[in-house]
Amino acid sequence: VQLQASGGGLVQTGESLVLSCAPSSRTFANPGMGWFRQAPGKEREFVASIRWRDAKKYYAESVKGRFTISRDNAKNTMYLQMNSLKPEDTAVYYCAASTRGYYSGSQNPSDFDYWGQGTLVTVSS
Repeated sequence: VQLQASGGGLVQTGESLVLSCAPSSRTFANPGMGWFRQAPGKEREFVASIRWRDAKKYYAESVKGRFTISRDNAKNTMYLQMNSLKPEDTAVYYCAASTRGYYSGSQNPSDFDYWGQGTLVTVSS
């Protein structure tokens, strides 16, 4: 199973973008999915995640109030609505899936089993 992320691009400060992530298999079942990002020279960091069963959402403090994670069960697709983008949001964004039992909001990348290829988001000042 592959995760296919899309939607990145170049925007200006204050603008918005929507990222999408879908598995290559529509029968792929996962307790949780999330978004991480990695800026040049920095470690990969948690952005947001969602528990598929009940759509409970988790956010990093740095994006609360600006980013919204959601999922479409019918399309088996996850989204990240990013508003009020800042230059410090510039990074490669990765979607990931956790398939290990009940997802309780872990922000640790090692708890996610499948990763997308990444999509670049660049926010100019």
